[in-house]
Amino acid sequence: MPVAARENTRTAKKGAAELMEELNADTAKLHAWIRTQANSPAQRPWFADTSDARGELGSGRVAANQLKMLPHRWRWREISPFLFRIAELARNAEVKPLETTDRQGILLTNPGLGGRLQITNSIRCSIAIYNHGDIAPAHIHSPNASRTILSEKGGYTNVEGERCECRRGDLVLTPNGTWHDHGNADSEPMIWIDMLDWPLMEYFDCVWVDQNYSDGTRSNAKSQPEIHSDGHSTRMYGNGGMKPLFTSNQRGWGQQATPMFHYRGVEIRDTLHRLRKEKGDPFEAIKMQFVDPVTGGPVFPTLDYCAQLIRPGEELEFKRETCSTFVLVIDGKGFTEIGGQRFDWEQNDILAIPNFLWRRHVNTGSEDAVLYTVSDAAVLRAIGQYRSQGKHRDGKVVQIVQ
Repeated sequence: MPVAARENTRTAKKGAAELMEELNADTAKLHAWIRTQANSPAQRPWFADTSDARGELGSGRVAANQLKMLPHRWRWREISPFLFRIAELARNAEVKPLETTDRQGILLTNPGLGGRLQITNSIRCSIAIYNHGDIAPAHIHSPNASRTILSEKGGYTNVEGERCECRRGDLVLTPNGTWHDHGNADSEPMIWIDMLDWPLMEYFDCVWVDQNYSDGTRSNAKSQPEIHSDGHSTRMYGNGGMKPLFTSNQRGWGQQATPMFHYRGVEIRDTLHRLRKEKGDPFEAIKMQFVDPVTGGPVFPTLDYCAQLIRPGEELEFKRETCSTFVLVIDGKGFTEIGGQRFDWEQNDILAIPNFLWRRHVNTGSEDAVLYTVSDAAVLRAIGQYRSQGKHRDGKVVQIVQ
């Protein structure tokens, strides 16, 4: 039988995809793959599917590396004992953890991300604890980062020579390309939450860290000299709608870096409480965004930071977004429903809300609830991929335009 006839007979018995798959044994040696499968996105069409569907991971070669984060809650009462055990071990150790790891704390892992050190596909989160006298050496890196202070006294962070004395609820930003170091001069341990866009930078293979600080006179110094006193960036940039013109607004050498580093928790809460009698948003209640005072945009080009107040008994309506979101409970008690699952929360608890899932917050306590959120909405807006929908109590779905 002629070769062509034999091939036709094989093709008749086997599908073309099967035959092409057999060829892939050879193309693999060339680091190539003959396509034998259709695309299988893990997410259903955004506007067409308004159900509570979570999406499903695909199968086969085209979906080999798919991961979907899951909604999750980390309870403070379960995590905090380990932090204090770390502090005790560090206090009594001959070689301090900071001398080998540069950091001292716990990284959170999302159960849907295969053990990766991240809570969403784009955000890493860790909780640090430092004893009296501990210092994290001066360092600089490409990821954007922040500290949210949980302890009543939060030690200090020195950013580009500005010493930020911290208290509970403070937010300290360390934009990409800014030198920073941390320390605790207080008698009690200090605790904070680190947030970074590390996974996103890692995806672009754009992560680097440098710890060889030099100011021209000192090399490999552990701490930066304190050039600016506590509150410097607030005095310069905390005057709404006004930008200083008598100095450069570039701090550090990262691109699109906000020059305002320190937001004080007491002022954040005062701002929210002054607005608590406003009607608010049916999906977010009273919510304020932290912005770069120079551009008016998000504090980082990748991450969006907000604070929101939910009044006692307030039940928000369902909302979903294309961004994934981290939530920290600063004050109050309540629950969040995510994709049909209920997660009760109280002070210092942490939530991870996946993109595309319907969620709502409810304040079940007798006091105002204050939540801090971090999402990747900023980068999604920049690339034209941010969308959000709301669902009213009558089930009607609306497109939210902001």
